[in-house]
Amino acid sequence: MHTKILITGAGGSIGSGLVKKLIEHGYNELVLLDNSEYLLFSLIHKLNYQYKSYLADIRDKERLNEVLEIEKPDIIFHTAALKHVPLLEENPTEAIKTNILGTWHLVELALLYGVKKFIFISSDKAIKPTSIMGATKRIGEMICQYFKKNSNTIFVSVRFGNVLGSSGSVIPIFKEQIENGGPVTVTDPEMKRFFMSIDQACELLIRTMEIANINDDVFFLNMGEPINIYELAKYMILSYGKMPEKDIEIQFTGLRPGEKLYEEVYDEDESIRPTQIEGIQKVILNGIPEDFLEILNELIKIKDKKEIENYIKKLVPEFRNPLNLKKVD
Repeated sequence: MHTKILITGAGGSIGSGLVKKLIEHGYNELVLLDNSEYLLFSLIHKLNYQYKSYLADIRDKERLNEVLEIEKPDIIFHTAALKHVPLLEENPTEAIKTNILGTWHLVELALLYGVKKFIFISSDKAIKPTSIMGATKRIGEMICQYFKKNSNTIFVSVRFGNVLGSSGSVIPIFKEQIENGGPVTVTDPEMKRFFMSIDQACELLIRTMEIANINDDVFFLNMGEPINIYELAKYMILSYGKMPEKDIEIQFTGLRPGEKLYEEVYDEDESIRPTQIEGIQKVILNGIPEDFLEILNELIKIKDKKEIENYIKKLVPEFRNPLNLKKVD
């Protein structure tokens, strides 16, 4: 297939899974971009150096411009992001530089170079966000929505739940804790999360790319019922032939800054529509403030955390950060 596809964050869990899946689907003109030398090297080495690769940071617009000027991709999958919730609570300016400013750079360059489709990887944490990470993902969706006006480029966002086995996700952490003899740490006995496999997530992305059109805003996968994390911990301990609480202790550590007990994949204020693909639904987003760009310009300059939260609320009024006064031990 002669469709050139650029993947940002290509060395990450989603990015590398997507590259593998695209190759399986017969997409062979791939351009791989990542700011991690180690991850990018690991990926291109596994792929026998068959694909163009660029060491680049999405915060650096000049560098991104060089890449797009050379490659002129038809499609961009934007998977590069900072994503660890408690860490980003402590480092909000870094979250803004990568997740908001980096996305803004890419969207503007996609327009400049006539990219046909731009697929932004969002999160269920973007719904009624209670964390800096979730808020930056919601604003990323809004950037795509804002710039698609009067444009021939199709901009869509895809909301994911937690991806099994991705870096920092709960299953590899539990596995390591069990193998070390415990304790297994769970934030709250009531906490629930949606889960999907990397394979499922990447299949969803490709199907979304194939069906996305100019009127679409956001897609999400119907992930069934959310899973209770405490029950998951017990199940994993049992799978090692050990008894929870007897052989391996489970400790409750309390919600960390920015975390919710439950996640959603859409807001009840948003309109939901089916798609032609079973299990994938789409969301029609609400409007964007008229002074969106002015607020965005101010937000990326601010250093004070309280002030950052005030500006985020101007863009995302439902943003609440109830634990922002607590510190991570």
